[in-house]
Amino acid sequence: MKTVFFDVDTQIDFVYPAGALYVPGAERILPAVAELNRRAQLVISTMDAHSEDDPEFKTYPHHCVLVTTGQQKPASTLLDQRATIPAASEGIRQLILEKQKLDCFSNPNLRPLLAKLGAERYVVYGVVTELCVRCAVFGLLETGKRVELVADAVKALDEEAAQKMFAEFTAAGGLLTTAGEVLVTGST
Repeated sequence: MKTVFFDVDTQIDFVYPAGALYVPGAERILPAVAELNRRAQLVISTMDAHSEDDPEFKTYPHHCVLVTTGQQKPASTLLDQRATIPAASEGIRQLILEKQKLDCFSNPNLRPLLAKLGAERYVVYGVVTELCVRCAVFGLLETGKRVELVADAVKALDEEAAQKMFAEFTAAGGLLTTAGEVLVTGST
């Protein structure tokens, strides 16, 4: 079964305490994220890529501004063979998908890319559970393919909202899993 992993917004501004929009405890999921990325045949890593005056900053503090340290991914989550979308995907194991909104599907390159890849299964993890991860999993469910959310490799700002999202996700046909289960069953 062809599987594509989704590493959602594991960026320095979100996953480390010094980050501009730190998700408390997010640094604890980095070892699982790094291992999932290493084991994947293909990873799509979403990344906020905001301009200095991005409209999102009316709602959220400045974070993940282009070419700042906070916008980057921790080195442990990066693979040697990667490219930033848009790019050719042949021979690449990690595609970096830049976005300026919560929803990774706001990047017009994502839907055509998914159609080209022809995955049958998506495995999703990262931050923030009830925001960007939510957008990713519900967008992926619209493809009609199997979507798994790695519950121990996501982190929320609001645990109650995250639990509600988990319930909505499973009610919509999504599956909750763990990093251990994914790593045991394999990435393909």
